[in-house]
Amino acid sequence: MRLHILGICGTFMGGVAALARELGLPVEGSDANVYPPMSDQLEALGITLMQGYRAEHLQAAEGHPAPDLVVVGNAMTRGNPAVEYMLNEQMRYVSGPQWLGETLLAGRDVLAVAGTHGKTTTTSLLAHLLESVGLAPGFLIGGVPGNFDVSARAGQGKHFVIEADEYDSAFFDKRSKFVHYRPRIAILNNLEYDHADIFPDVEAIERQFHHLVRTVPGNGRLIVNAHDAHLKKVLSMGCWTPVESFGIGEGDWQARLIEADGSAFEVSRGGEVIGDIHWSLLGNHSVMNALAALAAATAAGADPRALLPAFASFSSVKRRMELVGDANDIRVYDDFAHHPTAIATTLAGLRAKVGKARILVALEPRSNSMRLGAHADGLAPSLADADAVVFLHRPELPWDAKRVTDALQGRGSAVPTVDALIDALRVQAQPGDHVVFMSNGGFEGAPRRFAQVLRG
Repeated sequence: MRLHILGICGTFMGGVAALARELGLPVEGSDANVYPPMSDQLEALGITLMQGYRAEHLQAAEGHPAPDLVVVGNAMTRGNPAVEYMLNEQMRYVSGPQWLGETLLAGRDVLAVAGTHGKTTTTSLLAHLLESVGLAPGFLIGGVPGNFDVSARAGQGKHFVIEADEYDSAFFDKRSKFVHYRPRIAILNNLEYDHADIFPDVEAIERQFHHLVRTVPGNGRLIVNAHDAHLKKVLSMGCWTPVESFGIGEGDWQARLIEADGSAFEVSRGGEVIGDIHWSLLGNHSVMNALAALAAATAAGADPRALLPAFASFSSVKRRMELVGDANDIRVYDDFAHHPTAIATTLAGLRAKVGKARILVALEPRSNSMRLGAHADGLAPSLADADAVVFLHRPELPWDAKRVTDALQGRGSAVPTVDALIDALRVQAQPGDHVVFMSNGGFEGAPRRFAQVLRG
């Protein structure tokens, strides 16, 4: 079975490609942007990469047989030359999530991590916890994990941990990706409005989450955020699976903070203290991620007390408050936050850690929801813990950044380019400051470029 993957250099589809190669399948693929590090990782696996979406990439030629199956990434649209050729020639095709669900996940004990925030970190942590007790899980993580050399592997055990995204599967399948995974254990970490390009309102996302709930068997487990009103609404639509809730001071699994910044906390289950967790992550959102992963690993058969030491060795996913520079007593972080809630909780965790030290934020509105202005009114409140904010307002942004900078009451400014942003931060930054770059895109390498400027 020879596969051609359209959109192969995306994080998810690149993981699908790596898993297919691990299964021994011949794999090739095409993408509009074939570049490192993903291109290097895939080529090292023996995967042929092709630049652009051209019909001839799907055609037989000397030394190049036509693929038996085309796996279509969700960035593909009608009008794409490769897509049009695939349809006209009646080639077999499938979405990435469907291929994964039918080929690799069938018959496995799948642990799916769903939620608006924290999916990548929680998935990485859950895989690390299961690995620490010898369960050798397979996994697919939508980022670069700190404790593994790869972001996807088939695994040796029966468990498979997967980041379960609510985004749609493909241009021909508008269901959320996670409905294809058929998990035995599902984490519902949180639910808020996002993905304004495909969901009209939060109720539409709630319905997709309920589709996921419908697929979890009665002898499985739902691990659910006890604080989240939207998830309560999802469960009220119907639930046929035992539920374990988690929260800070609420739920079946509870955390009691030992350190205000979330770096140490006590865990209990059903009122019985299990032990303390000490680790490097910060913020209440990280504590919630930890509780979710611990509860799910326990549901998979692990002894929760045996899991606790593994938290100390957990290395978070790249670009989650990743320290990328420390020069002239100015610390520079790269963070993936791209939603007001994620921004607020990340900065609150840092504020609890650094006390009265200044926090400067460089913000790029990069996600579809951000670019459309769906979160514009929530941005200024989410930046309450920042002493100064430099907002990247590219000329093509369809809404006025003054909505944000004016609401910051003198703490915010907007610039049109990354070069101007770096210059503005260079002028403002002082010894003792913490500078956080926030974007779910490449940000033109701004965090490391700024760190290099500080080093001179």
